[in-house]
Amino acid sequence: MNSVVINLLYIAASILFILGIKKLGKAESARAANRLSAVGMLLAIVATLLYGGLDWKFIIIGMLIGGGIGAYAALRVPMTGMPELVALFNGFGGIASLLIGIVEFVKIHQTESATYLANLEAQTGIAVPFWFAATAISLTILIGGLTFTGSLIAWAKLAGKINGSTRFPGQGTLNILLIIAAVVAAIWFSLTPDAPNLAIVVGALTVIALSLGVLMTIPIGGGDMPVVIALLNSYSGLAAAFAGFIILNTVLVVAGCLVGASGLILTGIMCRAMNRSLGNVLFGGFGAASGKTGAAVEGEMKPASIEDAYYVLESARHVVFVPGYGMAVAQAQHAVKELAAILEERGCQVEFAIHPVAGRMPGHMNVLLAEADVPYEQLWEMEATNRVIESVDVAVVIGANDVVNPAAKDDPSSPIYGMPIINVHKARTVYCLKRGKGKGFSGLENALFFRDNVRMLYGDAKATISQLVTEFGEE
Repeated sequence: MNSVVINLLYIAASILFILGIKKLGKAESARAANRLSAVGMLLAIVATLLYGGLDWKFIIIGMLIGGGIGAYAALRVPMTGMPELVALFNGFGGIASLLIGIVEFVKIHQTESATYLANLEAQTGIAVPFWFAATAISLTILIGGLTFTGSLIAWAKLAGKINGSTRFPGQGTLNILLIIAAVVAAIWFSLTPDAPNLAIVVGALTVIALSLGVLMTIPIGGGDMPVVIALLNSYSGLAAAFAGFIILNTVLVVAGCLVGASGLILTGIMCRAMNRSLGNVLFGGFGAASGKTGAAVEGEMKPASIEDAYYVLESARHVVFVPGYGMAVAQAQHAVKELAAILEERGCQVEFAIHPVAGRMPGHMNVLLAEADVPYEQLWEMEATNRVIESVDVAVVIGANDVVNPAAKDDPSSPIYGMPIINVHKARTVYCLKRGKGKGFSGLENALFFRDNVRMLYGDAKATISQLVTEFGEE
């Protein structure tokens, strides 16, 4: 009877996970989606706790520690820290899967493979051959370890602890050799389940996995972080799925596959937005320095005053806001929403153009604008904006850099040449909000800032937008 209840709870949890992911497709149902997924996870935890032989003391301690960390992150980490937090959470998922793989190997090593398989069948009612268990353990260790260290490097890059990309001669060859060594170790494990020196083999597999995470992430430049976060999210899901195959846990397999598949789809979207192939991403060569620096930008940036921008916006009939990471740093989304509302009240058409890789994680700008209650209908994708950009009176770029850089279209020597961008340079007038004259996170000079129809508004983005709101209020 207990196993029937457990399986029914797992099925219910899986259904809620699927419904949750489906509802995440629309901003208006995203909160309900999170609640559904949270209830599904609660059911999965309850079902797991129904298994016999568990030490509740350690479970409660673990839940208190994990719950405390999660509560702290949810309440204290600012929106500007969300990309780093997501990277760390991916890493936590990877290390959890890695530890499951190591624990299951220890069980095999302490008894014998036949005893381990018999115990597994007694617990789950499912008989599996040893090669299946060994393959699942090997893949869990490999992908989990890679995800853990890769996510730590991603966190360090996003937090500014590590700058730029790092490559050395023969790095690609070393990666391939390590992958071959990992395959050899996995096969050895499968063929010699009770060998006395097997701990050395699995230890080597663990070291290889951790090393690959570092080697496959350090070449990635800061501008490519949305891609690598999506990819690592997919890896964490795959690691969880293989961990589910180890312990024959249905809901873990389902949840892991959902995360892995959705993360891989998102990676594909990010790759297209960055004009990079998925194969290039999977083999860890993306974002590396190519030796290209781009042509020297001629001309000078032309600053404008708040009053100048006010008079232009006051007469505009169609305005497009293009948010970037600078808006997140300045926490300017609420001020931007207020300015947009004022323009709408005056009969102006307002949209927000969202580039798929704006910010430092997938959906970063969407989350910020949703927090400010910007209507979902006003969030336009890049392609939709580009179709009407030539009729736009004013484009306001708030802290975006590479995603609006025209060098991606007309400078073959630029590292971002070929990357799809929002064509704000085709708008009649462009105002770019920027703290100073420095380069963006990727280190590239933005040719947009030197165009004849572009004016610079220097200073904190939130303060600048608030001053514009004040100008409208003084009419």
